[in-house]
Amino acid sequence: MGVLSEKKIFEYHLGGKICLGLTKRLADQRDLSLAYTPGVSKVCEEIQRDGERAYSLTAKGNLVAVVTDGTAVLGLGNIGALASIPVMEGKAVLFRNFAGVDAWPVPIEGALNADGRTDVEKFIERTAAISCMYGGINLEDIAAPACFEIEDRLDAMLDIPVFHDDQWGTAIITVAALKNYCIISKKKAAELSVVINGAGAAGLRIADMIKALGVTDCVICDSKGVLSSGRKDLNPHKKRHAANTGKRTLSEAMKGADVFIGVSVADCVSPDMILSMGEYPAIFAMANPDPEIRPETVKAHMKDRKYIMATGRSDYPNQVNNVLGFPFIFRGALDVRASSITMGMKISAAEALADLAREGDVPESVKKAYNRDFEFGPDYLIPTPFDPRIKKWESLAVAKAAIEDGVAAIKKLPVYQ
Repeated sequence: MGVLSEKKIFEYHLGGKICLGLTKRLADQRDLSLAYTPGVSKVCEEIQRDGERAYSLTAKGNLVAVVTDGTAVLGLGNIGALASIPVMEGKAVLFRNFAGVDAWPVPIEGALNADGRTDVEKFIERTAAISCMYGGINLEDIAAPACFEIEDRLDAMLDIPVFHDDQWGTAIITVAALKNYCIISKKKAAELSVVINGAGAAGLRIADMIKALGVTDCVICDSKGVLSSGRKDLNPHKKRHAANTGKRTLSEAMKGADVFIGVSVADCVSPDMILSMGEYPAIFAMANPDPEIRPETVKAHMKDRKYIMATGRSDYPNQVNNVLGFPFIFRGALDVRASSITMGMKISAAEALADLAREGDVPESVKKAYNRDFEFGPDYLIPTPFDPRIKKWESLAVAKAAIEDGVAAIKKLPVYQ
């Protein structure tokens, strides 16, 4: 892929990455009368009479708000709502390009406490206030632990799906990769010893999802070491996953482990830690842009040992990236008018991605985009974002799960090409 120059980056972003497109013609007086006054008043009255008609008479049914306060943007941290806009535009681009979902950035200013952290009450109030325009809310780049309460309360409060991508997006793709690792390594989820480094939104939700998959031996580390039951400094979200163990450091936790999952910081894992892992380990080093340990380093030290490597980057095999999740999850949720995104829908999304990677017959367009062949195995655990089959597989699985879980207003499955 090569190094991206600053000049090319700024040129790409000039004028922004999104704009308003029109779905109807506006060319003469008649069109103007239909689009605006006097015709539009009839539509307003109809929606006032029956609020459900907003889904068919406005853009609401295919529109998602990408809402943030800019407190945890990428690896940049608390840069504020204004500076977060390029990332929110980027999410809108991915929604539209990969799944045909219209999305719009909603950066919220003035929802912080005096210490610069998220004010949960203000954030919830302001997001709820704009929600009537949208068919779904994608929460983005909100610092933990406020993000947990915000998602839970908005999901309970609103009749549209609310999904915090930083919590669940990476978790869903990680589960897909983990399922296929189990198949390749011939290990069962219930038998795995898993170490997660990073106890923020992503790390804790990965733990939730892999435990739902059947994993019981899971140790999580934060910047102070293992989340052990003896620690007195854990917030309630970390405390849920505290392990009854004598291990105190990441290095100790990784000895004999089957799986390392990193959602933390660059270069925090040494070759010795990798070499201490069990037979045929999986190393998911997903810190961006620089992983916890580089694939080249792992390859140089593992030599003839079997292992599976994944990162969050597109220039290595097995990119665990949430773009495989949120566009297609919302596509399925919107198409059956789901009121929530349940754990069943999330598990179904992960299973669909895992199944698709094993399906074979990867389209030529995907091979061309990556200039390589694809065959299920250690270097191809999960599909790539450019695989056009994902919508049919993942979105359909999500829609079906929504109906089965009783959160869908439309009971008929959508048809995807």
